[in-house]
Amino acid sequence: ALAIKQARGDLIEAIFLIRAYRTTLPRFGYTAPINTAAMAVDRRISATFKDLPGGQVLGPTFDYTHRLLDFKLAAEGNPDPAPQSEATAGPVPHVTGFLNREGLIETEPANDTPPPDLTRDPLELPAERALRLQALARADEGFTLALAYSTQRGYGRTHAFVGELRIGAVEVEMEIPELGFAIALGEITVTECETVNQFKGSKTEPPQFTRGYGLVFGLSERKAISVSLVDRALRWQELGEDNTGAPAQDAEFVLSHADTIQATGFLEHIKLPHYVDFQSEMELVRRMRREAQAGTTREKME
Repeated sequence: ALAIKQARGDLIEAIFLIRAYRTTLPRFGYTAPINTAAMAVDRRISATFKDLPGGQVLGPTFDYTHRLLDFKLAAEGNPDPAPQSEATAGPVPHVTGFLNREGLIETEPANDTPPPDLTRDPLELPAERALRLQALARADEGFTLALAYSTQRGYGRTHAFVGELRIGAVEVEMEIPELGFAIALGEITVTECETVNQFKGSKTEPPQFTRGYGLVFGLSERKAISVSLVDRALRWQELGEDNTGAPAQDAEFVLSHADTIQATGFLEHIKLPHYVDFQSEMELVRRMRREAQAGTTREKME
C-alpha cells in the first residue's frame, strides 16, 4: 500500500519500489513448497469434469454476471452482500489425479533437485521449466494474456481444457534447523490452474493428455490460465513436437520480454537526455546530405 501511494497509483512503479526495497532485506532461508492440495478453497472449478470429489465451488467470479453498469453503487456505495456457504473441509484432491489413475495424462516424475531462484540469479537460456514458471509468474499479465490468446488462435495451438482452477489460502511453512521441523509462518492467497491439453504423441511419447501449469499470487485467474497456456506452448521441445515458429513457443522471446520492470526501464530511458548521441546523428545526416548533393551536382555537370 505504501509503494502504491508513493507511486501515485502507478503499479509498475510500485513494483519497482518493492523490488528495490527487497534487495535491502536479509534473507533467512527458503520456505517449504506450498501444498495446494491442502488449500482452503474459495473457488474451485473444472471445465473437464462436472462431478468431482469436493464439488464445484463457484466462489467470487464475474463469469455469470451481466456486463451492465450498476448505478445503484454510485448512490448506495456498497453492493448487496454475497450469499455465504460452509467452507470445504479437508484436503481437496487435484482433478488431474483422476486422469492419472487411467494413465491418460503424462506423469510428473518426482524431482528433489532444488529449483533455480530467479530472484538471486539472472535468467539464462535455455531455461528449465521451473525457471520458466517463475518468470511467467512475475511476467506482465497483458503480455502473458496476449501470448496465451495467440495459442488459442492457432499460433502454437495446444487445444487446452481447464482441468482445474482453484483460488484459496495456503499455509507457508519454513524449516527451522534448531527445532528440526517446519513451522507455519502464515497464509497467502494464490490462484492455481492446471490445463489438460491434447497430444497426438511423438517419436518419444505415446498419445496422451499433457499438462500446462500456472500458479500466481492473489486472486488472478486470468493470469493463471494465461501462464498455464504459455507454459504448455513452451514445452514443445521436451514433448517432441514441431516448432511452428509461434511466438509462444520461442522461450527467448517470451522470457526476455515478459518482465514489466525490465521492459519499462529500457523503454523509458529514451526520454532521458541523449544530447551527444543526437548531435552526432545529426552531424552524420548533414554530411551524408552534402555528399549526396555533391554527387548529384557532378552527374549534372557530366
